[in-house]
Amino acid sequence: MKLRLHFVVDPMGWFCISVVFAIWLYNSFFVPKLVLLPHFYEGHIHWALVVGYYLASAFCMAALFRASTADPGRLPTEPHIPHSEREQWEMCSKCNMMRPKRSHHCSRCGHCVRRMDHHCPWINNCVGEDNHWLFLQLCFYTQVLSLFTLALDFCQYYYFQSLTTLDQEAFTARHELALIRVSAIMGLVMFGGMSSLFYTQLAGILTDTTTIEKMANFSNKIGGAGGGSKESWQRTLAEVFGTTWKVLWFIPLRSRQPLTFPHHFRTHV
Repeated sequence: MKLRLHFVVDPMGWFCISVVFAIWLYNSFFVPKLVLLPHFYEGHIHWALVVGYYLASAFCMAALFRASTADPGRLPTEPHIPHSEREQWEMCSKCNMMRPKRSHHCSRCGHCVRRMDHHCPWINNCVGEDNHWLFLQLCFYTQVLSLFTLALDFCQYYYFQSLTTLDQEAFTARHELALIRVSAIMGLVMFGGMSSLFYTQLAGILTDTTTIEKMANFSNKIGGAGGGSKESWQRTLAEVFGTTWKVLWFIPLRSRQPLTFPHHFRTHV
């Protein structure tokens, strides 16, 4: 497995992704420290609950790392254009380079990206043809981790038994209520925001319309692209994730290969 790393030099993007990382680190440390591990040691919860939370946290971080460092589909300086596909290419007015139709020039990154959906400051990267699947994974695993966190915060006060071996002088014990409240607020914000984003992203993929095309109202101006997909949802998602194996749709630590079907045209560089 060969994974190419792609970094964007943008101080604002570094700040945004640092905030996301801080939220993940806070919940991945304090929720096990305050809730999971103490109740596990006293036999109140099953070990599978602890493993499940750490797995959700690990997959969330893996998806964040891959989405922020994966090449979104940056075009090379001298792309090879097959003669049969020349009509599907156009000149970029900003960088004066040939690019496939539905590509977009990102002013933040300074280059064109194939089938660019949008530039996301929270991952400090563009979301394009080659990393859209990772962005979907990030939204999904953030929802899972946030919902898991909210459930544990709720159970800490309304369901779990009282702890008998808790050190009342420890920092986490003395400030438990405040720490849990901060965790719950973060969980609510992240779950609500990511649920909305995941729905809009999934809807755009299934209708073959990018966020940029929606905002610019390109649906009726790009030669039929973005006017709604006539394929089944399984085939559409298989093209995005680069595999027909549905179990691999949930694995961020792998490479993606362009997947085409006999009747479906896609542009290649």
